[in-house]
Amino acid sequence: MEACDLKVSPRTQARISLLRRPLGMVLLGTGLLVALGSGLLLYGTAAVDTEVTSQLAFSQTLESGIGQALASLPSPDIATIVFNLDADPSESETLNDSLGGDSLDTRQKNGVPGSDYNCLPAFPADPSITALGQNLSTWSNQVNQSSQSQVSQWVANITAQLEAADWPQIHGRAEIGRVPVIMYHDVLAEKEVSFDITPERLNADFRAIQAQGLTPISLDQLTNHLRTGVPLPEKPVVLTFDDGYVGHYNYVYQLAKYYNYPIALSIFTDKVDGKIVGRSTVTWDQLEEMVQHPLVTIVSHSVTHPQDLTKLSDEDLRHELETSKERLENKLGIPIDYFTYPEGNHDERVVAATKAAGYKAGLIMNELSGQFAGASKNLLTIERFGESRFAEVIASAWGGPPLPGFEPALTFEAPVRKLAMEIDEISFTLISGGRPQTIHADSRYPLTEIANEAGAVAAVDGTFFSLEYLDSNTMIGPVLSQNTGKFVPGSEGDIYKLKDRPLVLISPQTVEFISFDPKQHNTLAGIQAEMPTVTDAFVGGSWLVREQEPQPAHTFKNLFAYEEHRFRAFWGINFQGQPVVGATHGKIDSVGLGKLLLKAGFQTAVMLDSGASTSLVYEGESLVAFEPRTVPHAVVLVTQGGVCGISG
Repeated sequence: MEACDLKVSPRTQARISLLRRPLGMVLLGTGLLVALGSGLLLYGTAAVDTEVTSQLAFSQTLESGIGQALASLPSPDIATIVFNLDADPSESETLNDSLGGDSLDTRQKNGVPGSDYNCLPAFPADPSITALGQNLSTWSNQVNQSSQSQVSQWVANITAQLEAADWPQIHGRAEIGRVPVIMYHDVLAEKEVSFDITPERLNADFRAIQAQGLTPISLDQLTNHLRTGVPLPEKPVVLTFDDGYVGHYNYVYQLAKYYNYPIALSIFTDKVDGKIVGRSTVTWDQLEEMVQHPLVTIVSHSVTHPQDLTKLSDEDLRHELETSKERLENKLGIPIDYFTYPEGNHDERVVAATKAAGYKAGLIMNELSGQFAGASKNLLTIERFGESRFAEVIASAWGGPPLPGFEPALTFEAPVRKLAMEIDEISFTLISGGRPQTIHADSRYPLTEIANEAGAVAAVDGTFFSLEYLDSNTMIGPVLSQNTGKFVPGSEGDIYKLKDRPLVLISPQTVEFISFDPKQHNTLAGIQAEMPTVTDAFVGGSWLVREQEPQPAHTFKNLFAYEEHRFRAFWGINFQGQPVVGATHGKIDSVGLGKLLLKAGFQTAVMLDSGASTSLVYEGESLVAFEPRTVPHAVVLVTQGGVCGISG
């Protein structure tokens, strides 16, 4: 099979762009049909009233349109990747006691689809599909919140497929993520060389993956992410095993089935054919058994495993690349899409030959200085980490920011999670999930004290306040906080300077960001007219991201030091509809911060008090490297039940 270049002509791009949203909705229906078999349930198990239910009845046109969309896919399996659906996992098998693993109460349900996602065709411009998409788009607004969020993700995913980077380039969004690809070698009862591991050690690694909430993914999922920037599960990891030892069948395969973890096995064919004698080898019978399992991906590792492909003649290089691929495909009856460079050695000539041989991606190695997959030069040179760095790199795993879609419904039910990351050489921490509230204290306190007394999971310093007195809790602009229940208007002398800055309104159900009007919004009645159930309100420093767009310099107007590079605090809503608080650990200007936060997955972000006030707290601990200024106001994330806060 030849590698497939997804470059789309400008004319086709223009045609697709007009159909992108309706076709995304069409493919949503297709994905659900694939997931649910012949069932006719739309948008999951969303509860809808009788009128909506009748509207959702599948007409002949609907069935025809979905059929056309399904027919446009190269195989039904592609829907499981495009729509991030779980395939039916095979039943896990009982782990052999000799592996030293305790029984697990529950097992992960990670589907591992196999698909030819690299060859998505252009979609047909069919009027019936367009009309169908418009109907689905209308109906999507009538389903419950969780279904709306899922719909948004599906639409964003199919859009990302259409906007994939030219193969073999890596998409800019994927460069932000941190996906570790772990490289193992032999697994045997007693180590013979430094990079061998024992079954007990491998089992411990697999248990650590489970305990730390990571999700092992397949090479198909990884390469789709690298091509499109579609986010992976929150903490992904790829598990690869080189050289085809018998321990890969006796231990790796058995553990993979038990934990339901995808694995990739790199095979050099002369070893399996018995032409190279040495350490143990997996057999063709064992490979034929393993390849039938959806968890297993077989990777070509050359014919003879030469120490350095760059030293070979062109003819010998083609033999190593092409003959191994043909041998594996003919013997196992499957396409071989991936190549692992022996000992990681490659140069431009070797990579070009790998491309010409028809591989979709290639794996390199560096036992000591590997990088996350998104930092790879391209898909034909995907970086890996040696297993000796396993504990270090899985702690930093991250599947990338969520994709922009049509605005998802807000959710205050997600667990609160902390993520340290770096984009454009600026490190920062985001804390997402939970329910947002504010605290207006009776004086100025360290943020850790405010958060701890309130029982908040996370907190960021709030909006701007008067520095006239050290114990002042006077805010710049009006403020209403749930902990006091009191509305405090802004000073008449300063209020007009805040015109058009973001007024943040929070209720138990929702959050709104609107332009502050001094004439209308400096009274409780004025903000209640905008949101009758408002419990918290304040005026932020500025919009950083507004309606999924980073804000240009002129929008910051008279904001003090907006152009200076400073530590910055912020909060907002991400593309998953979750509240997020955060702070930078490097200094950055406001315009640059807005661009950074859009890349990090914010649909809306608001500047909070920054510079010396920049504070961020998670589970009672400060996350900034300096001692910040005490503050009287905070935005906090809480779980069900809310906070008490600090008041006079």
